[in-house]
Amino acid sequence: MINVFAVKWYGESEFWLALGKVVLAIGLILYTFITMLGGNPLHDRFGFRYWRDPGAFGQAYSTGSLGRFVGFLVCLVQASYTIAGPDYVSMAAGEAENPRAVMPRAYNKVFGRLTVFFVLGSLAVGINVPYNSEEMADAFQQGTPGAAASPYVIAMNRLRIGVLPDIVNALILTACFSAGNSYVYCASRSLYGLALEGRAPRFLTRCMRNGVPIYCVLTVLLISLISFLEVSNGTATITASQLINYAAVAFTYTRFKKACDAQGLSRDTLPYKGRWQPFLAWYAFTGCIIMGLLNGFTVFIHGNWDITTFFFCYTMVGAFPIIYFGWKILKRTKIITPTEVDLHKDVEEIDEYTRTYVPNPPG
Repeated sequence: MINVFAVKWYGESEFWLALGKVVLAIGLILYTFITMLGGNPLHDRFGFRYWRDPGAFGQAYSTGSLGRFVGFLVCLVQASYTIAGPDYVSMAAGEAENPRAVMPRAYNKVFGRLTVFFVLGSLAVGINVPYNSEEMADAFQQGTPGAAASPYVIAMNRLRIGVLPDIVNALILTACFSAGNSYVYCASRSLYGLALEGRAPRFLTRCMRNGVPIYCVLTVLLISLISFLEVSNGTATITASQLINYAAVAFTYTRFKKACDAQGLSRDTLPYKGRWQPFLAWYAFTGCIIMGLLNGFTVFIHGNWDITTFFFCYTMVGAFPIIYFGWKILKRTKIITPTEVDLHKDVEEIDEYTRTYVPNPPG
């Protein structure tokens, strides 16, 4: 319900929730470093033991090199969803103060922190628990609640470390709350944008005095109740929606870059300029499409077919082009060329805002 209040309260809550996630990430990385060197109740200096026995690559659905490749591919598909996050920062630009100065710094910080935490976190997981851990396998198969299936918690239990598993559980709970908070914010603002463009019901454009699109927020909260259909004691399945979303963002940027080149607009004049473009945008687009198509590839392996998993993984893959081209056909809209793209809409208004911006005193 934080999203019902002004964006500053959303930002304030996310600041403290994000702080908790940072503390959790740094704490677990430090925990790994200390315990692997023998700083644990058992004085077990295990180091990179599990990289040698049973090894760094697990086998899945087959044996030998093929099994290791399939195992790596399963992990890669799961890891591809860590791209979610940086794109959410841009959603706050429309309600942020002085976005031309604030947003570039936010982009750089978010990208850097996520990269460091994800890389080091992945490294730490492989250090703490072997891929063939019976305790971890049982936790997933039995749908153990909380963080019991966490490699860190399993490692803490193995090393007979108390209290820390409860702290990890609590911080993971706040991280989940933060994720839900962000999803509601981004979904409601996206719906509001669609309503303003006439692509969603008109009543969704109504806002409260503090600027919050209240009907969009309530609609998203109601739709969110559907997520409880996926709640069970088993492992949840991930849809391809996030990958499709990021693929659309990447492709849109390639068109923006093409329009800038066609109209002679130098990206050096923009408040923020990404490096190695449009090559990285095409790389992101291609990677997201491939990962989206491979999302549920395990159901096609002999003896592993599951109709529920198939539809959960691939419904949006089929629905997305139907929605896109269906809109084009029904509304008879066209795909505009790079020279027709309006790169100057509302720029004067934004320039004036930036020139006359006066920072609000803190407090």
